[in-house]
Amino acid sequence: MHNFKKLNIWVDAMILAREVYFVTSKYPKDEKYGLVSQMNRSVVFVPSNIAEGSSRSSAKEFSHYLKIALGSLFELETQTILSYNLKIMTDSDLDHLSEKNSTLQKMINGFLTSLK
Repeated sequence: MHNFKKLNIWVDAMILAREVYFVTSKYPKDEKYGLVSQMNRSVVFVPSNIAEGSSRSSAKEFSHYLKIALGSLFELETQTILSYNLKIMTDSDLDHLSEKNSTLQKMINGFLTSLK
């Protein structure tokens, strides 16, 4: 069992969640139940699944939750690109969130490898 609050992947996932919430707070009101809701949900699933997985008794179970968190990051990446293509997101927000997302994906993959 891991203390999720001490895991760098959880800490960074929480930072990414805060940043996505900040960016989506600037979206048009008509996206409240569309992209804003989807992106916020996707990004919240990342630290949530890391935390839930950390409570599991085996590395195999923890890995399952980390893979779900990774899937949520890929969803977020798609939603971020779509936001940019729809001209809702700025170049700088796209670059920043994409870099954070990519780094976190690599960190989770590395952590998955260490659990094997």
